[in-house]
Amino acid sequence: MHGPLLSADEAVNPIPVVAILASELEEHLKTMGAVATAWAQAQEFTAEFGEVLLVPSAEGAIETTLFGMGANQEDGLEAGAALSKALPAGIFQLGQGFDDVAGVTLGFALASYRFDAYKEISSPKSQLAIGDESLLDELAPVLAGVHLAKDLINTPANDMGPAELAAAAVQLFEDHEGSSKVIMGEELEKEFPLVHAVGNGSDRAPRLIDATWGKDTNPKITLVGKGVIFDSGGLDIKPAAGMILMKKDMGGAANVLGLATMIMKAKLPVRLRVVIPAVENAVSGRSFRPSDIFTSRKGLSVEIGNTDAEGRLVLADALALADEESPELLIDMATLTGAARVALGPDLPPYYTDDEELAETIAVHSEAVNDPLWRMPLWKPYKKYITSRTADLSNINTSGAGFAGSVTAALFLQRFVEQAGSWVHFDIYGWTPIEKDFRTHGGEAQAIRALFDMLKTRFL
Repeated sequence: MHGPLLSADEAVNPIPVVAILASELEEHLKTMGAVATAWAQAQEFTAEFGEVLLVPSAEGAIETTLFGMGANQEDGLEAGAALSKALPAGIFQLGQGFDDVAGVTLGFALASYRFDAYKEISSPKSQLAIGDESLLDELAPVLAGVHLAKDLINTPANDMGPAELAAAAVQLFEDHEGSSKVIMGEELEKEFPLVHAVGNGSDRAPRLIDATWGKDTNPKITLVGKGVIFDSGGLDIKPAAGMILMKKDMGGAANVLGLATMIMKAKLPVRLRVVIPAVENAVSGRSFRPSDIFTSRKGLSVEIGNTDAEGRLVLADALALADEESPELLIDMATLTGAARVALGPDLPPYYTDDEELAETIAVHSEAVNDPLWRMPLWKPYKKYITSRTADLSNINTSGAGFAGSVTAALFLQRFVEQAGSWVHFDIYGWTPIEKDFRTHGGEAQAIRALFDMLKTRFL
């Protein structure tokens, strides 16, 4: 494995790292001798959480490293992240004192992520040598999926258009011996009218990616991701401040491709399908307009109340396609509403499902892997908020007030799912605005570690 993790065979003389609780520091230093004790006192090392003490040998080289755990063993991911930030450049190896080796290792690797495609990043790069090859094998799918999602989101829209997003998806499935097709032009306009309408205003043509992997006899798991590579708002144009992060509006697509990576690298016994509508919501003479009405793939007519509520439109056609073959589980992910951020902030994406067992299972796995999620209700009385006088549905809340924006968006999407065994919608942010613990600033993988843990438990 490349990057922050090395196999033991690749490491030369790794420096051991010992985890120390603050309450155990004094006794541990006694076992290390007077010189180490004096050194720790001189450095004012107290084993507070995240503190690191590099202990030299008699020759002056670093002999061992003490890592402070504070009063208690912290969450493994958070401990690993703190370790990644505290260690200097060099090769290290986890020693005694770490209860959750897998979590610490994963947290270390996640916190070590850097997006350096456009700028050389000169920060010190520490590496962990891992003696347990099975742990490397276990973490490889997770890290590959998370890094792909982050890389795709972080890439600016001038280099990540509908064509480039489609190419990334096609390449991913080709690498894993899957198959894919990309639908464009007249076929797209005929089969996916809402996708075509949203993307038609851009000189970069809209398209829909439909990719599959695995045996048809296996349980069908389908992922749908919003692939709006940049959202200007269309004719209902966003202000400058609202546009600055809109390269991340394909975060749903990026995250389903990250989850697909995990599934395929782990070779889960499922028949995986990924559907991504890839569009740019731009302004031109071809842009769709407020009050336009389009008939969706499902046959429901949709009145456009606002061109900046475009994500649910492209998802509607994609979900209708995915639903037609009655998958056992249908998951969609989208950077859909600002209302979700107002309600829960950037770090806690809401999810919506009417499957009580699925909802509880997601919650359990979310907590188990420290991938925060929060269930929100598909509150049926709010369906009246997405009605239209002239069409079957409106793509905005027509109540006259900005209430329940994330809920009504989920209710809109629910109208396009009827045959799937279970459906769940994630309204993610796809971005970490302020770096914290193992979450680096920029594009973010959200929900996919929890979902992968759930799928592994269910199908392996």
